[in-house]
Amino acid sequence: MQLLHIDSAITGTQSISRQLTAQIAAAWQAHHPGTEVQHLDLVQDTPAHFTMDAMAPRTGQTEGLSAAQQQENAVSERLVQQFLAADVIVIGAPLYNFSIPSQLKAWIDRIAQPGRTFRYTANGPEGLAKGKTVIVASSRGGFYSTSEAGRAMEHQESYLQTVMGFFGITDVRFVRAEGVAMDKDKALAAASQALASVLHGPAANQARVSAAA
Repeated sequence: MQLLHIDSAITGTQSISRQLTAQIAAAWQAHHPGTEVQHLDLVQDTPAHFTMDAMAPRTGQTEGLSAAQQQENAVSERLVQQFLAADVIVIGAPLYNFSIPSQLKAWIDRIAQPGRTFRYTANGPEGLAKGKTVIVASSRGGFYSTSEAGRAMEHQESYLQTVMGFFGITDVRFVRAEGVAMDKDKALAAASQALASVLHGPAANQARVSAAA
């Protein structure tokens, strides 16, 4: 079994999401001996933002690619192969300005490839990355899950749920540390406590935990 461990928080050892992804990856290995883990740190190894050089090969252009186009295509190919090879993807996703870090968005832009992770059919889009499990370690300074107004403001968990679903992944689970700016220790403890149910429970019963829980 292959597990891809992804971090995107810029705060290093101070990061709550990085602490949670490390816990999740270790717990998964403990419960699934033999799991091989690859770690992708999107702060240390950030793909460039999506450009026309990166886009060109996806438009069907295969001849006459410039050096820049070939280089950007190689980055995208490396990342999409790594993603497709993984059975489990653990994603550290802090909430930055109501959304995900730009580093994480750049990664998603690289793996969103027609014919690789999705395709368009006569009946609409079809995801091609079926059968994977995605576990998102979500961290938030404030509280967004406890009110309708808060839920309307967040484009972090909702976006990741949508894009992974577009890739055909239906088993998307969340471990949430919420209210970090108010009580960091309580937020982390609540998320850690929910870890077992997230690891063992089906996606339909995924645990979305806040410090208020």
